[in-house]
Amino acid sequence: MNKIAFMFPGQGAQYTGMGRDFYENYDRAKEVFAIADKVSGMSMGELIFRENEDLHVTKYTQVAMLTVELAILKVLKEQGITSCVNAGLSLGEYAAITASGGLSVHDALALVVKRGLFMQEAVPTGGAMTAVMGLENEKIEAVLAQIEGIVSVANYNCPGQTVISGEQTAVDQAALALKEAGAKRCMPLKVSGPFHSKMLEGAGEKLAKELSHVEIGELKTPYISNVTAEYVREKEEVKGLLERQVSSSVRWQQSVERMIAEGVDGFIEIGPKKTLSGFLKKINPKMECHHVETVADMEELLNVLS
Repeated sequence: MNKIAFMFPGQGAQYTGMGRDFYENYDRAKEVFAIADKVSGMSMGELIFRENEDLHVTKYTQVAMLTVELAILKVLKEQGITSCVNAGLSLGEYAAITASGGLSVHDALALVVKRGLFMQEAVPTGGAMTAVMGLENEKIEAVLAQIEGIVSVANYNCPGQTVISGEQTAVDQAALALKEAGAKRCMPLKVSGPFHSKMLEGAGEKLAKELSHVEIGELKTPYISNVTAEYVREKEEVKGLLERQVSSSVRWQQSVERMIAEGVDGFIEIGPKKTLSGFLKKINPKMECHHVETVADMEELLNVLS
């Protein structure tokens, strides 16, 4: 691997005990947890390492996931592992921007505490998200254009897997129409809101106010935006894109394809589970990919890179 991209997963990959061995073995990881404790006003160790339902509540999930991703990132960088571009799915984009130098650990965690809260509060009456399997994006978009109410693509994950989001009735109607159009499955997701839909625009506006108080650093390496699937190299672009990201489609498949077109020949997924590694195999099965979730994973990666 000559040109490495870091990938950071989003909400949904969390589980009790994630990142524990990094926390127990590396001071850099402990430092990230300490910052997260301070900005969130709660104990990340209690939230992440002890069995509890709060870990799966949006306003807690997001800061917990980011804490673990940044803790692992800091240790990887200390070991000399670097990237030429960074990308993260939804919440994971905050880790990607931090890896690129645009956000400090403190500011990234503080923003995500607010982001999780705003997203959870945005639609108190609910909404829905459904995963659509086995249908081309163009056909999905054509079907959604015919549905009354708010429903749109939330995530372009990989070939054969797309997520739609919006009002419950509209999403249900879309699911029926998509099955008639040839979708193999339409699977409702257990989520607390219609993320990455127009219904989250209010959350984006609140987030913009928080972003106005944050200083974005120079991007030492580019990251790729969920909103545009384009490389972001200028710090002036970051705030507007993060505001839009909350209610815009996550163009993950397109982002990965863009990085490969730019010459990336290896990916390292940093964080819980292997969701993004699985997407990558469907996008380009020939691409080299490694996953770092535990200290053992990191040691294996160091052997590969040495």
